Parts: sequence; C-alpha cells; structure tokens
Amino acid sequence: MTNHEDMEEQLIETVDEDGNVINFELIDIVQVEDDESIKDNEYALLLPVDENGEESDEEKEVVLMKLIKDGEEYIFEAIEDDAEFDKVVEYINILQSQNDDEE
Repeated sequence: MTNHEDMEEQLIETVDEDGNVINFELIDIVQVEDDESIKDNEYALLLPVDENGEESDEEKEVVLMKLIKDGEEYIFEAIEDDAEFDKVVEYINILQSQNDDEE
C-alpha cells in the first residue's frame, strides 16, 4: 500500500447510477500482485466527503473501487464480482498486517 501520509489530498468526484454526484477523498491506491485472476489491477480506497472536502457525516466507511485506465484518465468502477472484491480485501488486509508488523 502507498504511504498515504506522503500523498497530497486528492478529491475525486463520481456519479452514481442515479446521476447523483458523490465526492471522495483518495486514501490509497493498491495494485494487486499476488493473485493471478486479478493481477495488475489497481484499486482505490476512497472515503466519502462532502462538497467542501470534509469527512461526510452520512457514511464513514471506506469505499473500494476498481481503477480502469482510459487514455490519460482513470475511471472509478464499482466491483461487481463478490469473489474479486473478497480477494482485494484479503490482499489489503495482508498488506496492512505486514505494515503493522514493520512499525
């Protein structure tokens, strides 16, 4: 995982399937390397924020989205496959555990 303390705050604006704008703070980007079925895919950890970039009162859960590169831009896409989602969460938990052990 990227050391998010070194990353400058990045705000991401997405639109859900109903056309509602949702703002997120990018916490981290994870590239899965260990699982052949999802190898080389990138995933974003996002925290919902309000339009001012403040943490949202409604939801304080971290959102996990797949990053799709489209030319020079990235598209944030919901992970529809439960097995893929579970593999990414497991990978993130392993990375976090390794980082905790190093500290």
